[in-house]
Amino acid sequence: MSDAVLIAQQGAVRILTNNNPAARNAITAALYTELAAALSAAESDPGVGAIVLTGAGDFFCSGGDLKQLATRRELPVPQRREKIENLHNLIRAIRRCSKPVVAAVEGGAAGAGLSLALCCDMLVSARNALFSAAYVKVGLTPDGGATAFLAEFVSRQILTELCLTGERISGERLHALGAVNRLAEPGAALTDAIALAQQIATGPLRATARIKQLCQHAYGADLEAQMELEATLMAVSQGDDEAAEGIASFFAKRPADFVTLRGKPNGS
Repeated sequence: MSDAVLIAQQGAVRILTNNNPAARNAITAALYTELAAALSAAESDPGVGAIVLTGAGDFFCSGGDLKQLATRRELPVPQRREKIENLHNLIRAIRRCSKPVVAAVEGGAAGAGLSLALCCDMLVSARNALFSAAYVKVGLTPDGGATAFLAEFVSRQILTELCLTGERISGERLHALGAVNRLAEPGAALTDAIALAQQIATGPLRATARIKQLCQHAYGADLEAQMELEATLMAVSQGDDEAAEGIASFFAKRPADFVTLRGKPNGS
């Protein structure tokens, strides 16, 4: 194992840091395996309620290493596709993680770094951070789900402009467009992201995972399909020990204690 990912803990929040500051945290082969492993470890740890993903130093992620990408033309198409799937599998790992993942962006996120930021469940950005789908400037096309994530909150016209011009847009503009949950002062994105994560980190883990599933499903489902999933998950939740604790605490006028339920079989 290298030090591609630094791991820290604050309370019930696990902090995962992309550690390649000399290259503005450009994605490395080691990041694919280490970040996926770190996500899996956080997901299985009952002491973790939420995850923050950030970059070392003053930049979130500059995307793929162009020196490496330049060598891909020497490979046959199936091998190129295999390399791209390393990124896509990492995006899937973040999306499928049952625990909420909050991105903390300083400096900026470009190319695949933009995908990493947008695929997280919530995003905290410094006001002056810059985001770009800059693939077109080097003759490439977006990957990592960038067009899908952007399409969730911008019109087709804006999506096309962002991808065809590769222009950088600020954290403030992304916040106005609805993609950023919290704007932070420069240098404070990680602190603010941890604070946001701490708000949910001691909540009901199983209900939180179901809510994350619902929120992701909502953008590709019609009303009937969404209500069907809501009914299914609500029926399961009503029989969960988390609901018993939450309802009991409401009537007792005390804070709910979901943390003591973690790691115990449901129904115990």
